[in-house]
Amino acid sequence: MDTISTSSKDERIEIRISAADKQVFLKAQKMSGDKSFSSFLVRIVKEKATEIIAKNEVIIASEQDREKFFEAVFSSQKPNKRLIEAAKRYKSKIALL
Repeated sequence: MDTISTSSKDERIEIRISAADKQVFLKAQKMSGDKSFSSFLVRIVKEKATEIIAKNEVIIASEQDREKFFEAVFSSQKPNKRLIEAAKRYKSKIALL
């Protein structure tokens, strides 16, 4: 995964939240040890965003693998020489068990 990192903080995000949500966030920030509310929010949102990205990248990779598998199994292509040799080696090893 590519990480986006910049040394300058030029961007702003403005959000509106309920008073109750803000109190929960402030309480969590104090318990977390983060020095500022902004640093707490950025850290938490970045952690969650990284988790979401990682999870979705695994899903996408799994989907691509699934497509390749089914394409290989159900395509009309005949196995190439390397695949035939690998199958023979596998069968000879299994026969020894």
